[in-house]
Amino acid sequence: MRDHLILKLQGVMQAWGEHTFEGLRPSTNFPTRSALAGLLAACLGIDRNDRKQQQALADSFLYAVRQDETRWSVIKMTDYHTVKDAREDYVGLKSHETIITQREYLLDAAFTVAIWNTEGAAYSLDALQTAVCKPHYTPFLGRRSCPITRPLFDCRVQAVNSDEALKLVEPVAGVIYSEDDLPVIAGRNKQRHRVRDVPLPNQPRQFASRMVYVYGKDNAHVSE
Repeated sequence: MRDHLILKLQGVMQAWGEHTFEGLRPSTNFPTRSALAGLLAACLGIDRNDRKQQQALADSFLYAVRQDETRWSVIKMTDYHTVKDAREDYVGLKSHETIITQREYLLDAAFTVAIWNTEGAAYSLDALQTAVCKPHYTPFLGRRSCPITRPLFDCRVQAVNSDEALKLVEPVAGVIYSEDDLPVIAGRNKQRHRVRDVPLPNQPRQFASRMVYVYGKDNAHVSE
């Protein structure tokens, strides 16, 4: 059996950014590893420039997230912002021009996250639980304009894997995006997607790739 920390990510607006450049800021359909690591780091009080502790935290956990089925449909919205001092290599623009950026948000989304420790983790689930229950910095759902609408902490559960852990938490239905490579279960689909959302603390704003296993949806995409 394995110990799992269960978090709930609920808010009117959420934004889980993909790897992108200046003008288009898309959102994936689920919380990315970099975003979740940032949320936990904020709760722990780890500063952005503390690269050693950022890396220690990133190496301390794996996770699975379920996009919970609700009575309403999740909508992806595009908002527009103007940005000054656009970088020179932004297509068709020179340095210091003002550009319009497109930023995507998920509306009315709800996620259940199961987190478990890696071997030799520097940050235990006990430490993470304490932090999310009493965060050092204010947590938000991807962007500061996306506040949480309920406490992050939900419960702790014991289960053989993340799939079984999520089954212990209501609602039990929804697509699961996981770092657990589990056997295929009869009647349920399994797909693999390579995503680029692993933060590299020693290379700010650079990301490595990982494999995400998607359970429970035909032709699932990490971004739609």
